[in-house]
Amino acid sequence: MKMLQRLKQFQATPISHSVLLSYLRDYKNPNDKIKQMVKSGELIRLKQGLYVVGDIYRDTKVSQGLLANQIYGPSYVSLDFALSFYGLIPERVYEVTSVTTKMLKSYNTPFGRFTYVKSPLKLYSIGITIDANSDGTSYMIATAEKALCDKVAFTKNLGITSQKAMKVYLEEDLRIDLDVLISLDLEIIKACSECGYKSKVLAYLYKTIQKLQA
Repeated sequence: MKMLQRLKQFQATPISHSVLLSYLRDYKNPNDKIKQMVKSGELIRLKQGLYVVGDIYRDTKVSQGLLANQIYGPSYVSLDFALSFYGLIPERVYEVTSVTTKMLKSYNTPFGRFTYVKSPLKLYSIGITIDANSDGTSYMIATAEKALCDKVAFTKNLGITSQKAMKVYLEEDLRIDLDVLISLDLEIIKACSECGYKSKVLAYLYKTIQKLQA
């Protein structure tokens, strides 16, 4: 019963291996107990050293955004997953895409696939916000403007060399309703274009949206 109460307090928040060991210190072989709990479904392994409690201990839905931040960080949710979250692109995205200052990584977990793209610090720090979950937890996610900038900056071989080409990319490749772009905060896009990384292509993005808003 004591273990049940301890694990229920975590709900959908990931637990580190070291925290689990502190809770299982009364066991002779706590690592064996953790393996047994994973096998029984009491714990769900996200990656080496990180777990979420199983359904028996959890009353809330696991937040993919929270998991993304916790599995590999520092990071924030962005790119296609964030664009879909904000309704900028029509497709529902199942792979959780994030941006980090560390090396590119990907993880396959029982809660989906999580991928991370490396960003220079000067671009990374712009346009990050906090989204709150209904269970009181929260996670870092790009603003709609930053998610779009990240998509443009980190798409390989984009080859955009004009505002016209950028408009075609937004409307035909990403299938964004251009009317939605009218409400975006130009200052965030401008800050991204002036940070010194992928400046030319981000400047085309800025000027294209600026023209739409004029």
